[in-house]
Amino acid sequence: MKIVPYFATMALVALTMISCSKKADAQSSNINNTENMTEQSTDTASVKIAVKTSAGDITLLLYGDTPKHRDNFVRLVEESYYDSVLFHRVIKNFMIQTGDPESKTALAGTPLGAGGPGYTIDAEIVFPRHFHKRGALAAARQGDAVNPQKRSSGSQFYIVTGNKLTDGDVDNLAMHLLNNRKQSIFNRLAGERRQTIIDMQSRGDRAGLQALQEELIKLTEAEVEAEGKVTISEEMRQAYTTVGGAPHLDGEYTVFGEVIEGMDVVEAIENAATDKLDRPKEDIRIISMKVVK
Repeated sequence: MKIVPYFATMALVALTMISCSKKADAQSSNINNTENMTEQSTDTASVKIAVKTSAGDITLLLYGDTPKHRDNFVRLVEESYYDSVLFHRVIKNFMIQTGDPESKTALAGTPLGAGGPGYTIDAEIVFPRHFHKRGALAAARQGDAVNPQKRSSGSQFYIVTGNKLTDGDVDNLAMHLLNNRKQSIFNRLAGERRQTIIDMQSRGDRAGLQALQEELIKLTEAEVEAEGKVTISEEMRQAYTTVGGAPHLDGEYTVFGEVIEGMDVVEAIENAATDKLDRPKEDIRIISMKVVK
């Protein structure tokens, strides 16, 4: 696993903020970031969902401690929103993705992944309790450049398949998570000084930019030290070294459930032949979903 330095040049940070594109991340949904749905339930109960697909049946468990995602998912299931949607993005040893309503009647070769109900959901990233182990259910989203709050798609979700890690990989993962946390803090601090950075750039004040960058690095390190370093739990290590997953997504996307039955069906979908857009060459659909009482 490659470890990337958490700090970037001020010029790059500023340009990223200024040019903030509306283009969606390749792995997420292009849905407008509108006001969130109506007030959510505070119920902490988990919910089971039976998913009937053209490849077989899957049972999902929605976590009770991600109530906004749980309640939204249940509402869409009860409205038959997911009936006939395709698994439009399938990548072996990574994940299978679905939930785009535009996929229901999409012809072969049609780019998908931009559809949804017209709203996004507040991030509910309960990490490290919930992580991207094999079988995890998580919400797709737009990338950080246009979605720094990491808000989730209103309907698109994915099920993780992933790869197994070695103990050495897990050790590197711990370093990667720490670097990600530092990068996130650094970017936030830089964002709070956006106008200052722009002004320095316009004046060509390279010395000022360098000094500001060094100050932000010190502030980042102090904040990380104060909150404690990100650690890998024994549960995470056990899961990633025995069943696998996609740990590079941890802390970045909301994990709101898991597969409790039917991973063989997930594996069958994962192994389907796909086209250059990662869409299965033979359509695989969700036929129906229902809440299991």
